[in-house]
Amino acid sequence: MTAVTPRSLPYPLGATLVAGGVDMAVYSETADSIEFCAFDETGTETRTILTERTGHVFHGIVPGAGVGTRYGLRVHGPWDPANGLRHNARKLLLDPHATAVEGDYAWGQEVSGHDQQNPQEMDSSDSAGSTPRCVITDPAFDWADDSAPCTPLADSVIYEVHVKGFTQTHPDVPEDIRGTYAGLASTAAIKHFTDLGVTAVELIPVQQFVQDSHLQDKGLRNYWGYNTIGFFAPHGDYAAAGDGGGQVAEFKQMVKALHAAGLEVILDVVYNHTAEGNHMGPTLSFKGIDNEAYYRLVEGDRGNYFDTTGTGNSVNVSHPAALGLIMDSLRYWVTEMHVDGFRFDLATTLTRQGGDAELHSAFLTLIQQDPVLAPVKMIAEPWDTAGYQVGGFPADWSEWNGKFRDDVRGFWHGNAALLSTLSQRVLGSPDVYEADRRSPLSSVNFVTAHDGFTLADLTMYDEKHNEANGEDNNDGESDNQSTNNGIEGPTDDAEVNERRARMRRNLLATLLLSAGVPMILGGDELGRSQGGNNNAYCQDDEISWYDWANTDEDLLAFTRSLVALRRQNPALRPAWFRQAPRPDTDTPIGTAPVDTVRVLRADAEEFTDADWTDDDAHAITFVLEHAGSDAFALLLNAAANGVEFTIPTAPNGEWELASSSDPGQQVSAPVSTLIVRDGSFTLLRSRV
Repeated sequence: MTAVTPRSLPYPLGATLVAGGVDMAVYSETADSIEFCAFDETGTETRTILTERTGHVFHGIVPGAGVGTRYGLRVHGPWDPANGLRHNARKLLLDPHATAVEGDYAWGQEVSGHDQQNPQEMDSSDSAGSTPRCVITDPAFDWADDSAPCTPLADSVIYEVHVKGFTQTHPDVPEDIRGTYAGLASTAAIKHFTDLGVTAVELIPVQQFVQDSHLQDKGLRNYWGYNTIGFFAPHGDYAAAGDGGGQVAEFKQMVKALHAAGLEVILDVVYNHTAEGNHMGPTLSFKGIDNEAYYRLVEGDRGNYFDTTGTGNSVNVSHPAALGLIMDSLRYWVTEMHVDGFRFDLATTLTRQGGDAELHSAFLTLIQQDPVLAPVKMIAEPWDTAGYQVGGFPADWSEWNGKFRDDVRGFWHGNAALLSTLSQRVLGSPDVYEADRRSPLSSVNFVTAHDGFTLADLTMYDEKHNEANGEDNNDGESDNQSTNNGIEGPTDDAEVNERRARMRRNLLATLLLSAGVPMILGGDELGRSQGGNNNAYCQDDEISWYDWANTDEDLLAFTRSLVALRRQNPALRPAWFRQAPRPDTDTPIGTAPVDTVRVLRADAEEFTDADWTDDDAHAITFVLEHAGSDAFALLLNAAANGVEFTIPTAPNGEWELASSSDPGQQVSAPVSTLIVRDGSFTLLRSRV
């Protein structure tokens, strides 16, 4: 019986396994022809021209290619950089839809499409010896009974974590899998997450990224990974199995193990730019395939890139090819890799079709109507270098709330006249979201993140100390609202360390007791320090790795207790904005609000307009209730002196002490007044 040669199809893009080979499809409006270039174990290259073309997709069957084939693309077409055309078939390019990438770049002239001395001229050197290879992977995987935890946002506690840094020095993780996906799926790692009580891990970029040449020249590395080149490929350096294709199955196994423990997996994704940089950057993939389709070019000067990311380029989300790539990638990670959500780096760039950020952009509209993507968690970093858009995303999105970070830090730093804005943050930022009928769950609250000081350093340094980054301490944010509490850096001074410990508990408590979705920076619960480096993006070493040997056990226990308290008590995690309680006589049957709040002065009186702007006022009380559940009174005192609080009448049973940043705080029922010491919080509980 004669074998039937499979017919090549223009979709899906990338390499699709078929009988006797693969069906390869690549989008390019401007190319003349495209070659699939396979490499054997000796590096010998075999080229196959994609002979068919449907619309702007070049496609064809590549006989003999299959799982494990190493390959790249060569794209023939016009070279006219002044008009945005940068084809150079001497450059081996990564397939934009490759599911695995093997190897690293050797930086130099070979990987530049242009002559570095004369940028308008095409370079004639071949890049094959200086570039990674795409690897065709086997999509088969035994997911068994894997199912997504589908944790409601109201119940979520997110833990931002670095795959490598979390386990690199962990004594209970087997040495051969430290710093890998397998390490993150280890018994010791999962136990830490579940004991802590978080519901989701948010992985700092794990899509294939490159090591920047300027960092390598200084002996540094891109640790954070915000320099993506492969939107479908798990980063190979994080795989114990190596980068020859095994990273895909290892990533899936990690997700499966985390799901089995009830943990969701959220990816921090970087679709706003790529590692190809500006007009002087290398030609690695998109630039040589269809530069105009994938990147925004300057209107009237198409030799240069329109950049709102600070990296040299911005992905052209107004073009169907670039937008389709992003959507294909998102669906792939959900359907094939089983992830539960995404945090979009510089998400505002993705909403810029003509220049301005748009709520009804094609990017946001496509996600909202997509049956695969609509149900998963979507979190925006709602800004880019050209604009700040907190509150500007759709109702079914959540956002990193930078206002929460700034106002909570400012309050505990002792800044004046912050009670009004602080109250908004604790209540879920109704000033940002309520007018658009959004809920507190739109706000992902954080006081620290990968970008900036850790919690320990926020309380240990007045100034940043980024000298190790090789930029003369000029990089990183200078205004951090941090304090060294009297001595810069580590100290044996017991009084200073006590103040630092109290402030760390204050910040964590405000985060975990506020309405919204809390995000903990991984390692903060351990007291992890980066030695004052607030921009450790290039420190793939002990500066960034989690220091398990010096865990602050008291802080860890405190964090666990607060997470548990939040998860067990609905009064601490309202799904909608709380209302002020109405007098019983005025409340018709069936209309009583489920969640209520009273915001009071330290003397238990209502705030007046003048109170909110009083520079000397640093104390506030929140009485938080949920119908049928325990109620709480949160007393915050950021003053430099103790404050006597008048305690409101308990809604249920007598008030008891639930938590405090002051280990010496005592509460004896019945309590009518309570002194809360300088720079501390106390949480009271009234049980039903």
